[in-house]
Amino acid sequence: MMLENGKMMPSVDAWLREAKADASAPACGMYLTHNGVVRATPKSEARGVKTDGVAPGHKVSGMVFGYDADKVRSAIEATRAMPGIGYVRVWLASGELAVGDDIMLVLIGGDIRPHVVDALQSLVGTIKNECVSEIEREA
Repeated sequence: MMLENGKMMPSVDAWLREAKADASAPACGMYLTHNGVVRATPKSEARGVKTDGVAPGHKVSGMVFGYDADKVRSAIEATRAMPGIGYVRVWLASGELAVGDDIMLVLIGGDIRPHVVDALQSLVGTIKNECVSEIEREA
């Protein structure tokens, strides 16, 4: 399974080299990455939604981040089964994070742009909405 964890985000360059050496590479015409980072603007303000976190107009100093590994693995499997997708890899941080720290890295490879864009959107959305816990800390 292509789920990794740690304090330091892996190298995107190394991940791309490994993806291009994978058995799926001949069918992949595109790779997309997503690098989620802790921001100072609270989710409630950035997204315009009510949250239990820091109120709009206030600043975030960091967050406590966690995830359900089984749910993430299921999301990766579902993404891998999407049309044209040949490669999926995810790294997630955990614990106390500060503004500017990396939260996640996602790499998806597939045949054509619409398939890869759709897969990235779907996987990151599923991870953010169904698999993780983000508790914002007020500055």
